[in-house]
Amino acid sequence: MPILTRAPARVRRVCLLIDQLGRGGTEKQLVLLAAGLRDEGVDVTVLVLFEGGPRERELHDRGVRVVRLGLRRIGGAPWTAAANGWALGRLVALLRREMPDVLHCFLTRGYLLGVPAGRLAGVPVVVSGRRSVAPPGGRVLKAAVRGANRLTDLVIANAYAVANRAAHAESLTLGKLAVVYNGLPASAFEAAPPLALDARGPVLACVANLRPEKGHRDLLAAASRTGCVVALAGEGPERAALEREAARLGVDARFLGAVPDVRPLLARADAVVLPSLVEGLSNAVMEAMAAGRPVIATAVGGTPELLGGEPRRGLLVPPKAPDALAQAITEVLGGAHPGLGETARNWARSTLGIDQLVAEHIRLYGEQLERLCAE
Repeated sequence: MPILTRAPARVRRVCLLIDQLGRGGTEKQLVLLAAGLRDEGVDVTVLVLFEGGPRERELHDRGVRVVRLGLRRIGGAPWTAAANGWALGRLVALLRREMPDVLHCFLTRGYLLGVPAGRLAGVPVVVSGRRSVAPPGGRVLKAAVRGANRLTDLVIANAYAVANRAAHAESLTLGKLAVVYNGLPASAFEAAPPLALDARGPVLACVANLRPEKGHRDLLAAASRTGCVVALAGEGPERAALEREAARLGVDARFLGAVPDVRPLLARADAVVLPSLVEGLSNAVMEAMAAGRPVIATAVGGTPELLGGEPRRGLLVPPKAPDALAQAITEVLGGAHPGLGETARNWARSTLGIDQLVAEHIRLYGEQLERLCAE
């Protein structure tokens, strides 16, 4: 007599919740996931706690509905708390009305507010994400995160390093954790005309917001030893200080500001450098790999998972080590590591495609639904 098995639970409706839709890496991955789920026939709604942002148009263009919940930043007018209470009540009511199979909450504020709202609304499966190795700060916040974790069915990390850190810092069991690497759209692998950048020496590209944890000072110090032109794509609070530092060191640094499409810059670069002090799974490194550029990066977070292996796919150096960074740059530009970029591109194409990202999320969502059906 044949053994009857239950067909995998089908995921029909998903809500993705995030605090805002800026140009960060998490927002980029949310857009890719939402669009990919919709292409697979899943009804997707993106819920935004606070303001929208530049990614909102991308979602609309892909036919994904976006709902702003209207929360306000703490420290505003006296009625802010009341307005936020109303907005959270609206979130619970919306989830009850939408009746999604899965609520997937991104970033700290997203899951601290979204997870309990999902439970109050009776959402069958509530998922949260982890995208950085930086642990939650303060005792109160750590307690709040652990409380939310008890209400969460599954935590999806974007790298094994991130998952391991979450397991240690948040007392998460491995059975409650899963890893899904970030995804790359097909356009990331398409050739682009190089950026018109007049430079006398080799060009090092760095794509990162201008914040202290991205390690730009170490890059400028390394570049001062190599005579390279440094092209910085990104904005942030460190810009003025970095401009002064580049002038002090005599580095030809080009501050390009926010760059919506980095492919022309990558096509122009002789190498791509990411000198971060902390990382999750870097979209900038992934995009450089897809473009076939040799990558030099610090061995933090999930970056060794991208560039390590045999044959290696990039050069890894310690953080806060300008001398080691300069040596690696000199080796790459001197031709000591031929084929590095092409090896990275081939691996990225086979491992980091958008199809893998979407399929893994659908599988994990379905497994959680299946677990509920079996109970």
